[in-house]
Amino acid sequence: MARLILFNKPFQMLSQFTDTRGRRTLKESLPVEGVYPAGRLDWDSEGLLLLTDDGGLQARIASPRFHLPKTYLVQVEGAPSEDDLEPLRQGITLKDGPCRPARVRRIDEPSLWPRQPPVRTRLTVPDQWLELTIDEGRNRQVRRMTAAVGFPTLRLVRWRIGDWSLDGLQPGQWRDETVHLPKAPARGGPSRRRSPPRQRRGKARRS
Repeated sequence: MARLILFNKPFQMLSQFTDTRGRRTLKESLPVEGVYPAGRLDWDSEGLLLLTDDGGLQARIASPRFHLPKTYLVQVEGAPSEDDLEPLRQGITLKDGPCRPARVRRIDEPSLWPRQPPVRTRLTVPDQWLELTIDEGRNRQVRRMTAAVGFPTLRLVRWRIGDWSLDGLQPGQWRDETVHLPKAPARGGPSRRRSPPRQRRGKARRS
């Protein structure tokens, strides 16, 4: 079994426990030892960050070779049409190479917590919310993708990673789960495809 923590990372907090420059870190909200982030979430992004005490589970969540889907709620500047979003669905090419096709759709403004500080918007320019799912993890990939089609990201909230989501968690809150990892195949025997981890939900905790 492995310990898994679901944490709602606030805006302008690092995805690490220490920082030599005095910026906000996970230590502010997570009084937990022996767990490590499975992947990262940018300083200026919000939402779901997974932490675990198991190296194998950490790799399965963070490594791009497993193509674990990650879903974001994205507020962009402008009002993209379906035609504008089509390059993202086809697989847009960025400076570091082509992206895998994304799932993206326009959505109504979601019911989220207020961001502090608030997003700066322009009265003369509309904005639009998108639900965007990718199965890669490049540096600032979602922001670069929306900018590449002409709609800069104003706010970015990661809502889901695989089967885990932010449901019931406010910024700074976290929830403990236990993941039952599949057993490794016997040495020399045939390998079997691993099934997704099962979860046991715990209670949300506030820092």
